[in-house]
Amino acid sequence: MKIGSVNIPSPFAIAPMAGMTDTAFRRLVKRHGGCGLVVTEMVSSEGLVRGIDRTLDYAEYTEEERPISIQIFGGDPEKMAAAAQIVEGMGADIVDVNMGCPVPKIAKHNAGCSLMREPDHAASVIEAMAKAVKIPVTVKMRAGWNDTERNALTLAKMVEDAGAAAVAVHGRTGAQSYSGAADWNLVAQIAQCLTIPVFGSGDCVEPEQVIGRLRAGVEGVLVGRGVLRNPWILTQAADIAAGRAPREITPANRSRFLLEYIDLLMNERVRACSGGPYPPVHEPEGFRHTVPVVQAYGSGHTAFRPAHTKNHDRWVVNKVRALGSWYTKGLDKGSHLRTAINSAESLDELRDLISSFFSSAVPSLSSMTSMM
Repeated sequence: MKIGSVNIPSPFAIAPMAGMTDTAFRRLVKRHGGCGLVVTEMVSSEGLVRGIDRTLDYAEYTEEERPISIQIFGGDPEKMAAAAQIVEGMGADIVDVNMGCPVPKIAKHNAGCSLMREPDHAASVIEAMAKAVKIPVTVKMRAGWNDTERNALTLAKMVEDAGAAAVAVHGRTGAQSYSGAADWNLVAQIAQCLTIPVFGSGDCVEPEQVIGRLRAGVEGVLVGRGVLRNPWILTQAADIAAGRAPREITPANRSRFLLEYIDLLMNERVRACSGGPYPPVHEPEGFRHTVPVVQAYGSGHTAFRPAHTKNHDRWVVNKVRALGSWYTKGLDKGSHLRTAINSAESLDELRDLISSFFSSAVPSLSSMTSMM
């Protein structure tokens, strides 16, 4: 499959989930195979254009995540086009537009899912972006704003005409958030009516479900909550698609994933420097892609990140706690691990309890399907 000129080696992708699918998590999932496309957490177009530090963190990605799509949100065509140019300048393969987030603090600014309420305006955003950049522009939307405004099919056709190179549809309305069931019949209908690739999203927590959705007629499947519970779900889906049994995930695999996640997080939001309690960060030239310094800070300014501190360690602990709320679901005594992670006060304590929990687990776990 291709999105514009970008080759997508597998139809399975990591869906963007704010606060969860950071670059460390995405890299680990990618390393297990089966992932054809990585989409970043959503990034504010306003923050990108103004060079707000926290926004720039969300836009970072590493070379091993390719093909990479940076998702931005906003409602102003001019600023969205400018933000798309920054994304292109970062070397991203694709720029994606969030028209699916139902969270009020996003929607009230004429962004996210609220854009679906103004299809003409939404199409004008895509048209401005498509004219401003050479990389593909894609859109992630929902079934509609609510049950009386289920206009995904109409909007999908409009953004295709405006220059979108692919569309992803979550089969719930904004009003549903994550309640009820995703309408995959609608997603399949949209896929039949468009000439560009259509990805579907929603209710995929087992690899067999991912395959079932793919066979329903879409070109690809975005997996969000399912990949947080089971980071191997994409490679297991790829196994099934190839006629193989989905690989088994052992307690050692699950322990290693969390420990490696901690290690990768220790090098996030840090630049090589001396004098800190941890060694300087050494990454190959071109490994990490960030917003160009001049664009973010203006001429004569340099991007700087402090050495590791207790605050950084606390940030890592909180990130593991957030992932743990999903990762522990379906595990035997998973609630015990979740409680222990939420009570841990240091990285050493986290590492010890993770190692201890999985070393005492059963010798092997069948594919996560059996645990969900």
